[in-house]
Amino acid sequence: MNTRSNMQDYQYQFLKFVIQHQILEFGEFKLKSGRISPYFFNAGLFNSGQKLSFLADSYAQAIIASNATFDVLFGPAYKGIPLVAATAIALSKNHDLDKPYCFNRKEAKEHGEKGLIVGSSLEGRVLILDDVITAGTAIREVAAVIKNNNATISGITVALDRQEKGLGDLSAVQEIEYALNISVVSIINLENIVNYLNASEDERLKKHSDSVRKYRDTYGV
Repeated sequence: MNTRSNMQDYQYQFLKFVIQHQILEFGEFKLKSGRISPYFFNAGLFNSGQKLSFLADSYAQAIIASNATFDVLFGPAYKGIPLVAATAIALSKNHDLDKPYCFNRKEAKEHGEKGLIVGSSLEGRVLILDDVITAGTAIREVAAVIKNNNATISGITVALDRQEKGLGDLSAVQEIEYALNISVVSIINLENIVNYLNASEDERLKKHSDSVRKYRDTYGV
């Protein structure tokens, strides 16, 4: 089946993997916004060594494909902590790109090394890694942390861009891009999911094609 059109191989492999492991599911799911979504992406299910390794490899490939320029990788607490560490390993091992990484604590530590930042120094151009951007609140909080350390955000890489309108005509990702004057890169987006389902020869997947496409037509940007 020609599901690879308009997709790079790592994107196709990522979609295949997340569907196979039911990280990306189809059905009816109520979102925080109250919308009923025909699909749901649960990044918390990258919960084994093999799954996390695959996820990190996918992030690394997306970063390389985007030609991102950065000095340090940053993972927002808490989900971003294993993600940023694993991705730093993948970049070094698979792409000969050895970059420092760091992450933040929710509360400052008063003993030992103290402070909110763990790992490398938070300085220079910072590439943030996150799973998804839902409302953008967490990213704005992270942006303040980075600014307070006299560093700058060079970009953000996420697993999935839902390409879905927020309260206005822009998606959460677009709002962040405008607010911070940066680009957000995703491993996959809603358009990739639609294309994958449309071209699938698996009837169990094919039956969800219409509902996902209609959702995109209603709420997509």
